[in-house]
Amino acid sequence: MSAKLDRRHFIAAGVTAIAMPSVLRGASAQEAWPSRSIRMICSYPAGGQTDLLARAFGDFLAKQLDKTVVIENKAGASGSIGTAEVARAEPDGHTILCSISTTFLMNRVMMKNPGYDMDKDLTLISVIPGGGLLLVASAKHGIKNLDDFVAFARNSGKVNFGTYSAGSAPHITINELKKQYGLSIEPIHYRGEAPMWTGLLEGSLDVAMGSYTAAQAALQNDRGTVFAVHSKKVDALPAIKTLPEQGATAKFFTVSGFTGWAVPKATPQPTVDRLAKLFVAANDDPKVKAVLATFMLEPALGFKDSNELYQRELPVWVESGQALGLQPT
Repeated sequence: MSAKLDRRHFIAAGVTAIAMPSVLRGASAQEAWPSRSIRMICSYPAGGQTDLLARAFGDFLAKQLDKTVVIENKAGASGSIGTAEVARAEPDGHTILCSISTTFLMNRVMMKNPGYDMDKDLTLISVIPGGGLLLVASAKHGIKNLDDFVAFARNSGKVNFGTYSAGSAPHITINELKKQYGLSIEPIHYRGEAPMWTGLLEGSLDVAMGSYTAAQAALQNDRGTVFAVHSKKVDALPAIKTLPEQGATAKFFTVSGFTGWAVPKATPQPTVDRLAKLFVAANDDPKVKAVLATFMLEPALGFKDSNELYQRELPVWVESGQALGLQPT
């Protein structure tokens, strides 16, 4: 009897011994990431909000992983150039994309072939919900709220309204306001926020819409007056109501947009999960906190919350973008 027990113990021990190398190989494979420096491709130019977020979070990752994180700016074509490069990269966790909702959501509407399919080629890791975008009128018009804007637009016949690109949140906002109130609003598209706010300062625009930080050039010179925010309140301007609070009813005025990070689709889930946890942990890093505060942004979300926000906002962005009637390029 004892011999049989000993034999069983021997066989069990042998099976365990055979299995152990496999288990250890799996563990070491996970622990081996990252095995070299990480490329974080920012699909927008250096110096802007997306770039500064990429650099702040990249520095945190470098400290935590003890690996170099190299930020590469691959701008152009509404973020599609850098995004397509990440989509083609080896799915091993060493190439990460940093981009914005236009890239993740709107390019499928705006472009015939952006070079990637967000749902098939990329996995979203973490997002930072967008801050409330300000609607700012030239101070000479005396516009204090949405009702004032509607009255001004009706009385003047046409309003020149600045956006920082075709298909952007300001462009969609113009379209939704036109539909609800029957207004004549001419979108004036710029290549970025800086020249758009210059247009407001110089008097060629009646209204412009963009981020709190970039709008300071107009607000600090008393050339512009904030009369609404797009979808959420801005802490620095607690008295300014959102468009929905002032009676605007479009579904688009419920979405926030976001800045986010993604990796190639086949990246191992343990690596994705570890990255997502690191992005959330970065919220407590002093440098990251300073950048978030500068742009009046909320903290980065984890994997589950990020993907739920993406799935919730996707149909609204697509429907609103299609309503612009633009031909994909």
